[in-house]
Amino acid sequence: MQRDRREPRFETTRPIHDPVADPHDRPTGHAGPAPRRAGLRPARMATRMVCAAAVIAGLSLVARESLRGPAPVPAPEAPLAVAYVPISALPVRPAVPVAAGGPRFRLSEAGAIDPVRAEPARYNPATGLREDALSRGDFSAIEAAHLRLTITEGVGAEPNPSLFVAIARRAADGPGLSVTRTGERGRIATKFGAMETLEATLVGAGSRICTGFASLESAPVRIEGWLCAPLGQPPEPRALVCALDGLGLDGPADPATEAVFREAEARRDPGCRPASKQVSAPDPAVQTGSLGPTRRAHTKK
Repeated sequence: MQRDRREPRFETTRPIHDPVADPHDRPTGHAGPAPRRAGLRPARMATRMVCAAAVIAGLSLVARESLRGPAPVPAPEAPLAVAYVPISALPVRPAVPVAAGGPRFRLSEAGAIDPVRAEPARYNPATGLREDALSRGDFSAIEAAHLRLTITEGVGAEPNPSLFVAIARRAADGPGLSVTRTGERGRIATKFGAMETLEATLVGAGSRICTGFASLESAPVRIEGWLCAPLGQPPEPRALVCALDGLGLDGPADPATEAVFREAEARRDPGCRPASKQVSAPDPAVQTGSLGPTRRAHTKK
């Protein structure tokens, strides 16, 4: 019995590695697989869809911005209730010529050698009150006494700041000093009434132990400042009493200030006044023009 032997037909067979190949694809005479065109189509379609979605999103954003219209203009701010005043326009110094507004106060003391320095008067921009400052001696010269005081005119019935605050403010205002330590408090009686005192260490071009003071009684004039004794020692209360005893009015002032100083002059301490100089009889040689006493004065050591 002869078997029917048939040769395999390649056009009816499928590659083992590609079971889902298109049956319409025919081999072209080589054993390699046909190109996979069907697998590239989904990727191209996905790319096109992503690009279209991006374009649509961009057009939607542009349309939304055009529908909103222009940005609203902010409303103008309401005007301030108080007009702005530059700091340069504040009344810091009085509008009085320097020639016509000389020192209003004087400071005389028995045995004092250093001259008195009177600073130009000024008006406090916060209170509108006039302030005059006098000083004697240099703070950095520790071998000599140093006094500084401020006279404020037109003080009302409002309470005064504490003595520590007053000293700290006055120390930093003009001389550029600072208070680093405080000590005992006290009270002295002067021709201007009772004064509160406070021992304070002032530091600037050196360090000195001084006594700060300020008026206790309510009056149209307030006096405050400090006194520093020589050689770094705190001053005696008697020295401060005599230092304030030499303060006087040396120019025209308002009636209230003149009344305060007029009453104070009637209460001066006799022990603080300088001793009267004894007037010696004139030398006959001097009257005759003799040079004898003059030569003796030059040669005498």
